[in-house]
Formats: sequence, C-alpha cells, structure tokens
Amino acid sequence: MEITVKQMMQIEENGHQMGFPRKMMMENAGAAAARYIVEKFPNISSKKVLVFAGLGNNGGDAFVVARHLAGYGSVVKVILLGSPDKIKTDEGRTNWKLLEKMNSLDLIVASDVQGLDLEGDIIVDGILGTGISGKIREPYASAIDVINKSTAFKLAVDVPSGLDPDTGNIGDKCVKADVTITFHKMKVGMPKRMDICGTILVEKIGIPLEAEVGVL
Repeated sequence: MEITVKQMMQIEENGHQMGFPRKMMMENAGAAAARYIVEKFPNISSKKVLVFAGLGNNGGDAFVVARHLAGYGSVVKVILLGSPDKIKTDEGRTNWKLLEKMNSLDLIVASDVQGLDLEGDIIVDGILGTGISGKIREPYASAIDVINKSTAFKLAVDVPSGLDPDTGNIGDKCVKADVTITFHKMKVGMPKRMDICGTILVEKIGIPLEAEVGVL
C-alpha cells in the first residue's frame, strides 16, 4: 500500500489527535534512521557524519539522527541551512534547542555553504521534506551540489531533497541517495525513482493503524 503526502499528513494529524504527539513521531523517525546507520557501520564511533538540515520537520528528524549518532561517539557536524529562529515547528525547535546544549557535536548555522569544511564519511540529508515545489533556492541548492559531489555514504531522511514523493518528479536538482528511509508507508512516487532514492526502507514510527481510518 503506497500513500500520498497529503494522506500521510492526515494520518499524522489523526495520530496526534489520538494522543500520539508529533514530537514522538519525530523522535522515532530520527531514531530509526540513526539505528540503520549504526547497524550498517559497526565502527560508527570512528566515522565523521555531516547532517544537513532544513528548517522544516525533515530537518527536525535530522536533528534527532545527529543527537543519537553523537551518543554513539561519532564526530557529528550539523549544518543548519538557515536561521534557528526560522525553524518552522515546535517539535523542530525543541530538538534544535537540545542540540544547542550538547558539546558532543558541532553546530554550523549557514546561509551559505561555500568555504565550509564539509568532509565526512556519512551524509544525512534532512534538507527538504515532502512539501517541495518550484526551483530550489539557496542555500539548499548549493548544499545539494555539495552532497552529490561527495563520495560519502548518503542517507536521505523520508525523501531525497528535491524529489516530489507523489510523482517521482525532480525540480532542477535533487540529492542522489544510497539509502532512503521513509516513514509509516511508502510514498507513491518513490519506487519509480530508485535511481535517486537508492534502497528504500519503510520504518514504522509508532503511529497507530487506527489513524489511517477514513484516510486509506
């Protein structure tokens, strides 16, 4: 069963109304992505990880990944593409504020990625989530270029940045991932774009099946 972005948003809203808060969904999503990385790289503590995060909930998921990987002793650098006071949701802000209290990782607030030291073994793409439309603006566009030029292992959180998960269409550019971890259910356009998504894994994040009633 594949679902659209709109259906996923409704399922999340229903789950939230049932009493399963969005903060928990974000925590479980980020923890699932981090768990995959830890299992894939047994020597994770010796790895340099770059986490690229936008200002939406995709970035919030990536903040959670960063926190978990720092807990495993990885050298983690989080590149926030924009200003922290522009983070769009309460759950995203909460997770950013948590990172600000941690000395075990590096935070970079970047309106421009030129000139940054962006060498890593693993890249986590949490730049743009499901609500993509039109031409990709800076600093997102340059960040996508940096990611695609890197030889690091690339994991996209939920959807590769720049891909429309409903249609499989790409705007002007898109992160080319080795693995994409999407949440709850497969999005309809993604299986058409294995060339962009790489291996696609669907992880449950604790949303009750009852939240699908009336949606699917």
